[in-house]
Amino acid sequence: MKRLFAILLCVALVAALFVGCAKKDDAGKTDGAKTVKVGLICIGDENDQGYTYNFIRGRDAATEALKAKGINVEWVTKYNVGEDSGCEDANIELAAAGCAVIFNNSFGFEDYMLKVAPEYPNVQFVSCTNQVSWNDDLKNTHNAFAAIYEGRYLAGVVAGMKLQQLIDEGTIKPEEAIIGYVGAFPFAEVKSGYTAYFLGARSVCPSVTMKVQFVNSWSNATEESNAASALCDAGCKLISQHADNSTPATTAQSKGAFFTSYNNDMISVAPEACLVGTRIDWSVYFTEVIEAVANGKEFPQDWCKGIADGAVVLTDLNKDIVAPGTAEKLAEVEEQIKSGKLQVFDTSTFTVKGETLTQAYALDTDGDFAPDSEEAVYDGAFHESTVQSAPYFAIDIDGIELLN
Repeated sequence: MKRLFAILLCVALVAALFVGCAKKDDAGKTDGAKTVKVGLICIGDENDQGYTYNFIRGRDAATEALKAKGINVEWVTKYNVGEDSGCEDANIELAAAGCAVIFNNSFGFEDYMLKVAPEYPNVQFVSCTNQVSWNDDLKNTHNAFAAIYEGRYLAGVVAGMKLQQLIDEGTIKPEEAIIGYVGAFPFAEVKSGYTAYFLGARSVCPSVTMKVQFVNSWSNATEESNAASALCDAGCKLISQHADNSTPATTAQSKGAFFTSYNNDMISVAPEACLVGTRIDWSVYFTEVIEAVANGKEFPQDWCKGIADGAVVLTDLNKDIVAPGTAEKLAEVEEQIKSGKLQVFDTSTFTVKGETLTQAYALDTDGDFAPDSEEAVYDGAFHESTVQSAPYFAIDIDGIELLN
């Protein structure tokens, strides 16, 4: 009975968002603006200066962009929500509070979100970075991710140019051009990212190799620091990451290694180490979705855009320490990606157990490569994030060593 009451309350509140929602100014005149109540559930908070901070930045930028379109957004943000039943509760609370759309920002949130979505058919539920909602039978569930592998490749170019500079100057030997990568989990999302990064680096520094240390957590500042430290001790001259915090950056600097960041510009915390960063600009997606909801329109059940649409961006170069010519090379490679001339996972640029990749089926419903699924390799490249927005490149290529 309580659930039924909550559903009815939610429907009433959502309807209220779009009926008579124009505001009045001090003179009693309406300004014609629409107001949408939006929920955002975060695994961390902005203090991580990484993953959740990037979502908050996207939230705030979208708010300003929508205001210019005559749409006011009332955000209700929940921080430090675990990938457990607390996420289910958070979705229920936001839906019952009248949110017209609810964004879940962590991979492990989707199962809990999907328990709630059927009970609130008039609320749109979005699971960011995930892979189930896009193909389910619910009309109010969605997945979204960006083609971050494009940004990873570009950041890898910056890293590779720095390593090649060290080789050319005689600071390190070619075989010492080793990248250390702090990975969250051995999932496709992480593997796709570090493989794209590695290929970008190797495109300008042919001798580069990579070592990957997984921390088995999306956000554990201490373990991320420990992993970065171990990678430096293993001979890595440059560190990158797919983890939520800034501790790999500060650790790399303390160990005398260079660094490239994810989700945020970390030059401020590691000015002697951080070369550049890449991130998803979530404001692009937030703006599209909320504008659609405000105008009573549908939006895609699965969404993925990249550099060409401004959904993937690089942070500013640290001009004090990047290799000479880096900005010019980046501009060249970025244009090649935008035009389609350069495919990040060009199968002629890597091998798997010594062989060129000729076949790699896209993900099936269980998240595995299967022969009855759509083929991802064609026209000489593995086509990432085309079958679904969430990455599915989960192949271990030569040149990358997994330490755990």
